[in-house]
Amino acid sequence: MTAKEQALVDARARLEARVAAIVGEGPIARFEEALTHPSFANESTAADNQRLEFLGDAVLGLCVSELLAKTQPEADEGTLTRMRSALVNAEALAQWARTEGIGEALALGKGACSGTEREQTNVLADAVEALVASVYEAHGLQGARKLVEHVVREPMREAPSLGSRDPKSMLQEHVQARGYAAPTYRVKGMRGPPHDPTFEVEVLLGEEVLGVAEGRSKRVAERAAALAALSPTLARSARLEELSAEASVGPEV
Repeated sequence: MTAKEQALVDARARLEARVAAIVGEGPIARFEEALTHPSFANESTAADNQRLEFLGDAVLGLCVSELLAKTQPEADEGTLTRMRSALVNAEALAQWARTEGIGEALALGKGACSGTEREQTNVLADAVEALVASVYEAHGLQGARKLVEHVVREPMREAPSLGSRDPKSMLQEHVQARGYAAPTYRVKGMRGPPHDPTFEVEVLLGEEVLGVAEGRSKRVAERAAALAALSPTLARSARLEELSAEASVGPEV
């Protein structure tokens, strides 16, 4: 076994132990399949995680809907829908995946291994959805609920703000209230086949990058980038507070 193969085995063992600690002990028959990227499947006889991803998307949506209905009794349907969209978007899922080291546990093809796929937002989000499906098949809906609750635990702390207006409008109001012109959006890159592209978009305040996100359309990517810019952690890293202070003493516009 090569060093890379051993590293993958170790990363999967750590992740499997982590999942077991969340959902309970017991085998997860399709655990490795959930962590197999199509690029690896194309070079081997292994099944990729796309079918699990399809199932996991539905299970994730159900579990998050249940959680919101239980914890947000005053929210109307539109607010709940916006909250759910924010909690299950690719950026939110990928953030949890990075925290748990899922990228290190992914089996990728040789070409993908040499690139940045292991840390790409959509690759990680797809793996999270597939992992949810594998847990659902092994532990039922109760197990899936436990895992999903853990996946969305941190962003759920901001649930009230997630259900408010469109994030692009919110970000625009936020920066204009501090004396700046509206933020702009720029496509940073695009990958994938023409029929199923993935866009990477960044939102800027002047030349300052406030947030970066991916989506399967420019509109989705722009909303995700705005949401990323609005999160307290990314806002600090993007120096929004510093920019606000500068605005208060009369910035050049």
